[in-house]
Amino acid sequence: MTEQRTGTNRRAFMKRLMVASGATAVASMGGVAAVQAMADDGTGTGATPTAAPTGGPGGPGGGPGNLAVTDDFFGLTTDGEKIDGLFTIHSEGVDTAPVTAAAKAFLAGLSDAQKKETQFTIHSLEWRQWCNIDSYERNGVSLADLSDDQRALTTALLKASLSADGLETTEKIRKLNQAAGEAIGNTKSFNDEAFYFTVMGEPSATAPWGWQIDGHHLVINYFVLGDQVVMSPCFWGSEPTTMQIDGTTVSVCQDEIKAGLDFINSLTSEQRAVAITSSDKSGESMVAGAFADNTVQAYTGIQGSKLTAAQRTKLLALVESFVGKAKADVARAKMKEVRKHLADTRLTWAGGTAVDSAFYYRVHSPVIWIELDCQAPGPLAGAYGAKQGDPATQMHVHAVVRTPNGNDYGKELLRQHYLTSPHHAH
Repeated sequence: MTEQRTGTNRRAFMKRLMVASGATAVASMGGVAAVQAMADDGTGTGATPTAAPTGGPGGPGGGPGNLAVTDDFFGLTTDGEKIDGLFTIHSEGVDTAPVTAAAKAFLAGLSDAQKKETQFTIHSLEWRQWCNIDSYERNGVSLADLSDDQRALTTALLKASLSADGLETTEKIRKLNQAAGEAIGNTKSFNDEAFYFTVMGEPSATAPWGWQIDGHHLVINYFVLGDQVVMSPCFWGSEPTTMQIDGTTVSVCQDEIKAGLDFINSLTSEQRAVAITSSDKSGESMVAGAFADNTVQAYTGIQGSKLTAAQRTKLLALVESFVGKAKADVARAKMKEVRKHLADTRLTWAGGTAVDSAFYYRVHSPVIWIELDCQAPGPLAGAYGAKQGDPATQMHVHAVVRTPNGNDYGKELLRQHYLTSPHHAH
């Protein structure tokens, strides 16, 4: 069992940030009571959209920049202006009772000290402090901090939230991280235990709450409000993406790679000329990774309205390979949103289109943002016979899923909740 981290320094930073930025959320969150409730976060009208970064999120190589949230939340946009009316509080028929019960059981199974490190307010900056790199210092309780019985409660939480594919993917990412760490002789940094759980708010059938898992190549943010769920941002990835472990081939990201190739290779030469921005895939291409909540990125690539029915079906299959990691009723609700805006959905591609090519693609619509980026070999290159400095490869993949126009982390639904709920409105 590893020593539990307190996260004191990061919480002190959050408090200093709030003091420096002031209570900017009065207008957007529905009055003084809402501001008092959200004292851990500066979400509000003082947010400033930021231009899409060159290189990776925070700089070349995909690093996490200064590892700090330094601006209020605004959300991904195409031009610095959010589209209103995309997300509303309404019944979606999602059965959230199982995930709520699982979260309550998880919290109840923690010691008082563990719970103090794990539970934050619904407005906490902790939502936004995720990062996919291995060396990032995280809050919450890690799997290494937990007993077998407590670990079983985290598995139950994941199982109540995700589809069978989503659950299996989380397990495989952890397993590959451990095996790759063993292969290079560094399980201190790369293992299957350094994955941290936090809970925001109090699990409830009616009040907003959520949970997060944060670790190397695996991040899930899961917001719940009544029978609505927002599962974003999510980060899925691995190095390597396939490996022999105890005589069995363990692979991740294969469906997402194949779905991308199926789509791009269904296009005509004229359509490819619009969709493919470059035949070269080198360096970091991801735009909206960690610490890039407020990215401004104009639409690029081929538009859904320019596709044939068969091509639109392939584009939807690509999206569903990511969305389908949520449990079925959550995925259905999200895919309904996606279909509604399919004509306005764009796909951009960079790199090759052969079965073994390294490439990058981005799906961008008013309601969903997906990036998949084949990376150059990183610190785990030795686990698959590569070395750092080699070209980008399908053996090292980063992918991110977001909800543009202000609803990552369920922020837009949360804003509306505080504007309309009788016990918050003034």
